[in-house]
Amino acid sequence: MHAYRTHHCGELRKSDVGQPVRLSGWVHRKRDHGGLLFVDLRDHYGLTQLVVEPEMPFFADVEHIRQESVILVDGKVVARDAEVVNPNLPTGEVEIRIERFEVLSEAEELPLPVFGEPDYPEDIRMKHRYLDLRRDTLHANIMLRSAVTSEIRRGMEAKGFTDFHTPILTASSPEGARDFLVPSRLHPGKFYALPQAPQVFKQLIMVSGFDRYYQIAPCFRDEDARADRSAGEFYQLDMEMSFVERQDVFDAVGPVTRDTFAKFAGDRSVTVYPFPMIPFDVAMLKYGTDKPDLRCPIEMHVVSDHFRGSGFKVFASILESDPRHEIRAIPAPGGGSRAFCDRMNSWAQKQGLPGMGYMIFAEDEVKGPLAKNIGPERSAAVRDQLGMKPGDAAFFLAGKPKDFVAVAAKARVLIGEELEITNKDRFELAWIIDFPMYEWDEEKKKVEFGHNPFSMPQGGLQALEAAHTDEDKLAIKAFQYDLVCNGYELGSGAIRNHRPDIMVRAFEIAGYGPEVVEDKFGGMLNAFKYGAPPHGGCALGLERIVMLLCNQENIREVTMFPMNQQAEDLLLGAPAPAGPEQLKDVHIRVVRPITETDA
Repeated sequence: MHAYRTHHCGELRKSDVGQPVRLSGWVHRKRDHGGLLFVDLRDHYGLTQLVVEPEMPFFADVEHIRQESVILVDGKVVARDAEVVNPNLPTGEVEIRIERFEVLSEAEELPLPVFGEPDYPEDIRMKHRYLDLRRDTLHANIMLRSAVTSEIRRGMEAKGFTDFHTPILTASSPEGARDFLVPSRLHPGKFYALPQAPQVFKQLIMVSGFDRYYQIAPCFRDEDARADRSAGEFYQLDMEMSFVERQDVFDAVGPVTRDTFAKFAGDRSVTVYPFPMIPFDVAMLKYGTDKPDLRCPIEMHVVSDHFRGSGFKVFASILESDPRHEIRAIPAPGGGSRAFCDRMNSWAQKQGLPGMGYMIFAEDEVKGPLAKNIGPERSAAVRDQLGMKPGDAAFFLAGKPKDFVAVAAKARVLIGEELEITNKDRFELAWIIDFPMYEWDEEKKKVEFGHNPFSMPQGGLQALEAAHTDEDKLAIKAFQYDLVCNGYELGSGAIRNHRPDIMVRAFEIAGYGPEVVEDKFGGMLNAFKYGAPPHGGCALGLERIVMLLCNQENIREVTMFPMNQQAEDLLLGAPAPAGPEQLKDVHIRVVRPITETDA
């Protein structure tokens, strides 16, 4: 017999009744039923119920063993009585009558309960992550993550992609988030950077003549944590292809994504491929965001003309004051009650807006202060444009769209949830396309890259050369795209700029001279001079895919050893001070930050 086990704790069935077995695992929980002691033994694979009879010499030892102690038992498989069969457990038809008991590792009093998975403070969960990971939900999440990764690998390789690894120690980039810097021992005063993404390397792989690359790539960004973003590091499906247009990229990664979701979606439906393609400008107009939750059917409308010159002076004067101002409406099918409308108006005020005007649509009239001020004819025109029916309502926001669109996007989602018209049992995938190449940086008062600086502008060099004013530059679109699902950005991509002349001009428009391009991206720029294929690709966040499939709202619930919100590893104590010898090796002296007290 094996030293520790003949079977796993999730393996035994009724067909095994009568067999002698040896099991090892953790004491999940204990129950005393009229003299008989029941122990649920747990390992990676599942649970098996053990039964200890009072006459056994080790009965008292089992009675006093703490939960999460590791034990070994020998015994025989017996069938459970019909009335105590557990249909929710794969091993629920059998139990083990213990004949031998051995403690392999006794647990001390637990700082974190495993059985029952009660809510517990995050700092304790992070500090004792090895206990947290024993919980069924988190353990299942991590196993699903592994299965998703394997499915993605199979899908990508079936599409002809090859797994290549790219460097972790690399050069800093002036774009994107803050880098994590690594001091060089051999080159005093110089630093490596951990890659924010394998962007440059994967393009160089294409220039090197490898046609289809993919990697489950580690990425490092010194960013603050959010529910859907890890602090410090994350993994992404990174891919690149040569001699392709945008649709070729979609047709490569789209079916793999769809098949992965479909395999692990359970009873939830998944968008049929091909996914919808929504231009960025349309997404911002209809949904108020470039990552819309399409499970909610509500679409916003511009209704400015119905209020222009109307009796509602507040909206009319807003429209007259600036040609960029708009009035937008958010339909609320079934929301035609005064209580609901007042509640949404109060919610908007808590978001920092003056409020949201509203109309309530009845059988023969339109109610509310807005309708009263603009009159029945204009109100009817609003109703017709929005397709409203009796019992519906609509909310209105006015001003510069950029000032209210974020709240409008949240309001749309909230209305859909409150009125129960959002289908929660779906994964709605879509491509957002035609992103602006540039955006206005209000702080710097200049044009900046709006997305990926290595993207090919639509119209190529001719479009860049024709852009003389800031308005011209901001009107340039790029071959950039995002894949979104249920209100989350799963990933981004682009058809790349593979021509040095276009790259130099694109950076010039953003305020970076040729010397900056040469200094920061000289390796890639020089490579392009010796024959670069047209190429493109994308990267999808692995954790976000798994987070959605696990029906979790926090990315730490699908990460084995995450940092906390303050980017601290409470388990191993990172970040931590470096010792004098370590600092000496890399030619670093720590200078204490200047505080307000010092000043």
